[in-house]
Amino acid sequence: MTDGLPDSLIPYDEIVQEALRAVVGRVLGSVADAGGLPGEHHFYITFKTQAPGVDIPKRLIERFPDEMTIVMQNRYWDLIVDDERFSIGLSFNQVPSKLVIPYSAITAFQDPAVSFELRFQAQDGADDALGDHDEAENDGPTAVPIEDGSNVVAVDFKRKK
Repeated sequence: MTDGLPDSLIPYDEIVQEALRAVVGRVLGSVADAGGLPGEHHFYITFKTQAPGVDIPKRLIERFPDEMTIVMQNRYWDLIVDDERFSIGLSFNQVPSKLVIPYSAITAFQDPAVSFELRFQAQDGADDALGDHDEAENDGPTAVPIEDGSNVVAVDFKRKK
């Protein structure tokens, strides 16, 4: 008899991660359909800049070689959302930029207006844990996230080897 649980042959962690990333897509899709963010909602979206499918200007990759956080609040344009990725226009140091970000590259999604947060494992061989990264630098007012722990969903599954 063994004390531990057997390894699962069903990849539950991957299924949950994929489903939670779909939440981000659904939220962004509703914002795109509505033509803007409702009320005081705004988003911090953190993603791996070197992940497959990420298309951002070279100057941003040079500045953020691993991970970057963008703020989606007042100044954005051309939000296009599909099942695999989203694209958005943002300004960085008053230089307009188009970013294409697959959901699989996202490591965190926050809506500080309602203390909602999702965290994801990096996919496609990236680090398992979220590391330190620079603050969001796209132009626009900076909001301070509320960190009282309410409405926070953190998913951090570790694979058995």
